[in-house]
Amino acid sequence: MSSSTRKLEVVSPVPADIDIANSVEPLHISEIAKDLNINPLHYDLYGKYKAKVLLSAFDELQGQEDGYYVVVGGITPTPLGEGKSTTTVGLCQALGAYLDKKVVTCLRQPSQGPTFGIKGGAAGGGYSQVIPMDEFNLHLTGDIHAITASNNLLAAAIDTRIFHETSQSDKALFNRLCPPNKEGKRSFRDIMFRRLTKLGISKTSPEELTPEEIKKFARLDIDPASITWRRVMDVNDRFLRKITIGQGPEEKGMTRETGFDISVASEIMAVLALTTSLGDMRERLGKMVIGNSKAGDPITADDLGVGGALTVLMKDAINPTLMQTLEGTPVLVHAGPFANIAHGNSSIVADKIALKLVGPGGFVVTEAGFGSDIGTEKFMNIKCRYSGLTPQCAIVVATVRALKMHGGGPDVVAGRPLDRAYVSENVSLVEAGCVNLAKHISNTKAYGVNVVVAVNMFATDTEAELNAVRKFSMDAGAFDAVVCSHHAHGGKGAVDLGIAVEKACQNITQPLRFLYPLDIGIKDKIEAIAKSYGASGVEYSDQAEKQIEMYTQQGFSNLPICMSKTQYSFSHDASKKGAPSGFVLPIRDVRGSIGAGFIYPLVGTMSTMPGLPTRPCFYEIDIDTETGKVRGLS
Repeated sequence: MSSSTRKLEVVSPVPADIDIANSVEPLHISEIAKDLNINPLHYDLYGKYKAKVLLSAFDELQGQEDGYYVVVGGITPTPLGEGKSTTTVGLCQALGAYLDKKVVTCLRQPSQGPTFGIKGGAAGGGYSQVIPMDEFNLHLTGDIHAITASNNLLAAAIDTRIFHETSQSDKALFNRLCPPNKEGKRSFRDIMFRRLTKLGISKTSPEELTPEEIKKFARLDIDPASITWRRVMDVNDRFLRKITIGQGPEEKGMTRETGFDISVASEIMAVLALTTSLGDMRERLGKMVIGNSKAGDPITADDLGVGGALTVLMKDAINPTLMQTLEGTPVLVHAGPFANIAHGNSSIVADKIALKLVGPGGFVVTEAGFGSDIGTEKFMNIKCRYSGLTPQCAIVVATVRALKMHGGGPDVVAGRPLDRAYVSENVSLVEAGCVNLAKHISNTKAYGVNVVVAVNMFATDTEAELNAVRKFSMDAGAFDAVVCSHHAHGGKGAVDLGIAVEKACQNITQPLRFLYPLDIGIKDKIEAIAKSYGASGVEYSDQAEKQIEMYTQQGFSNLPICMSKTQYSFSHDASKKGAPSGFVLPIRDVRGSIGAGFIYPLVGTMSTMPGLPTRPCFYEIDIDTETGKVRGLS
């Protein structure tokens, strides 16, 4: 056991998450960094319990061999969640505090939308948590705020450019973009050469441009109807889904219908998660397409001259945040793209640094959002493509509760007591729901990784029900299936899972296989993913057809696909449980995150701005004014 790990004193029944988190005094983060052999020159402290690990840490370790790479996915969840983050943390506590392995947990930063909304935080739960839990779930080191600021700077730049182009001649516009200095000489700023190169203009002085070149350079001629870039905020605010801007008298009647997304759905969040270096992030941010010109040409952030400023706002956010679990094992928290809207995985940067830090025989365990149909699929086909990393093991987290729902049990609704079917033994209901588990196992195995099923045990589960899940998992082709009690017992409750994962990593014999090649058409890739869900076909709206044709003409058809789909079913219909088949998947719209590097189809009625329920989580959240401790976070 490393010097920073510690054993927990657990009590039963399990107290509230925030009470457990507050009962453990975190180690100073420098102790966690020391245990990982991170040079103090390669991290910046953010208070006592958080630090930003600098990209220079990876540079220093480039010659180091990587450790084992493990991804945690799950079956199709209930609205209550099946404890995927808890399992990820519990497994790492087992590996580090009980099995004496070097381990790093890589997690996404939670959005304040779910934290104050319906789902609660994402620090894990029970005795398998990241601490300080309140800091993890709230502002952390400000990365999401940086994304919000940079996203909205770009949004402001778009509408401002349209406004000024409408009221100025080509010459006046050019003169303001390239004003003379005190000596009367004009010059291009560095970022302007990116647009000049795109236009095929090799001249280096504004004085050399012809009137036609001046027009091409200065006038973006953005088509307002084509703008896909929306403003964001990290709050569930359904009333901002559709708004009208430009109603002030100074805007001279230039109103436009637009809307807000939640910050974690911003393309800038996806860029952060998929970038590999500061230079790569600069290029990706500059290449983000916000819409088209009236001639149909894509308009980018660099065309607007704002790519450099966006990178400046994001320069600290590119560094992962180092934290710790309740048992003192290290955690890297970085990026937080939603899995049902974006690609739902923490950052490539964090995983790459972590793999070098743990070294040969060590473990990096990262979580993919929701079920394997969206989280693990996007991990493999998007994240692993860009990172070049290959996982040796994929975990599928299952619960008796969710399997009963898939077997025909009553609806599970957040905020309502569970039906009796979920708290009393019913083996046949569990067995009926295992069709969902089997589909997730087969889909995940198709990538060439060993699959370990982690059965996250609840107090009401019976031995017969748990044994049924284990047997079914093995019959369905899992490498192993293990019952875990990490929520109640911390790392001790996931030791068997840790042993199974190590064996799975050591017994990998196949290369990583992607679901589709990149050189086929957009529709072919969408249909390959739809087929993996169980769909018999795909139906495209007129808008989707139009967008696919446009992205193909613009040269973006070689990008991977990121399906924006409900997490509650393999299909587009959240009410279809189990393993539905033969359905036609409806594609409402198709959008491009060109800078991040994927095309994302909107499936069915998927929204990019969640709403608050009648009784949000914020009813529970308050502060003890005597101690300053946060209460009620879950």
